[in-house]
Amino acid sequence: MRFVRAGGAFLLWTIVVLCLAATVVPHFLDRIYYRGPVSSHFDGAHFFNPDGDDDRLKVSGAGSRASFLWKQAFGDPARPVWPETVAIRRAKPPARVSDGRMVATWVGHATMLVQADGMNILTDPVWSGHAGPFGMGPKRVAVPGIALEDLPRIDLVLVSHNHYDHMDLTTLKRLWERDRPLIVTSLGNDAVIGGAGVRARALDWGQRIAVRPGIWAAVTRSHHWDSRWFSDRNRALWSSFVVGLPSGNFFFAGDTGLGDGQWPAEAAALGPIRLAAIPIGAFRFEEGQMASGSHIGPRDAIRVWDGLGRPQSIPIHWGTFRLSWEGFDTPPRMLADMLGCAGAAPQRFAAARIGQMVEVGPLSAPPPPPDMAGLAACEAAGRFAALR
Repeated sequence: MRFVRAGGAFLLWTIVVLCLAATVVPHFLDRIYYRGPVSSHFDGAHFFNPDGDDDRLKVSGAGSRASFLWKQAFGDPARPVWPETVAIRRAKPPARVSDGRMVATWVGHATMLVQADGMNILTDPVWSGHAGPFGMGPKRVAVPGIALEDLPRIDLVLVSHNHYDHMDLTTLKRLWERDRPLIVTSLGNDAVIGGAGVRARALDWGQRIAVRPGIWAAVTRSHHWDSRWFSDRNRALWSSFVVGLPSGNFFFAGDTGLGDGQWPAEAAALGPIRLAAIPIGAFRFEEGQMASGSHIGPRDAIRVWDGLGRPQSIPIHWGTFRLSWEGFDTPPRMLADMLGCAGAAPQRFAAARIGQMVEVGPLSAPPPPPDMAGLAACEAAGRFAALR
């Protein structure tokens, strides 16, 4: 009887401790990264998408969100198989690029090196082996397309938001200690980066900062969300970027859903875009899904490309970390097929290999707009059903 009472007391106190933890821990993990006035996308405590907050993981069926997360952690025999590793031929970029040239090297996921007008620009730098805290999270299947020791001196770093596959504090600290680059991000993320001893400049949507004479960086709108610990959700802002360059602007979408679809035109209004980095992957969280609230797939990426003025573009956010359901190379294959259905110029939005140095042509007249009705007809006919 004594053991039964002791066991009951232990169980009771265990329940009490768990209840207290459920109450206290979320507040402990919450962080206030930014304080400022209420705006069209900040309510005084949290940021939000002014075009509607469809930023949650949504799949069909009751309880399917939990089911997806379970399968993501423990495996799903129905989803396409990814390779364990992908062979990469790493690039060794030049120290600088000038004389009107622009060279872009996709390092993997959302990390890209853009060299133009004597500037070396790096987007969402992630060299770590996992996209998550404490060395956990999705494991990269492709090594970075440039070894860190072969990376030229970086002048400007753009950090779109604080998700682990975009904000890698270990990499940022190494870059800061080596090069002291100007790191530009959106509101609140400077506090997260500053926690690693790294200085960053945080701007609101629509603001810009001078980098060098004739060169500037602007923080522009996107449609996404933020969190490092779940309970600190949307305490910092997410963004896209435009870098103003004498030879033509560079646009980096970061990580985004389509939202109202008006934000690409807002970025294009800052000047002609010579190169755009547009995400196409991690869009499918169940079979047949073509987009999610916070991630665009190939179809919506074409809409973004069109809104930007149809510049030369490189698709990103695929083939590095497995974050969703679709196959390893489904995003670029689907993009090429959809561009064909839309009668669009495929060479203007063509996939690059990780580690491939792409010579970007000069500013030129855009091709005709894509035929989205033709694309919709292809989709209705099941043209892309085999691309899982």
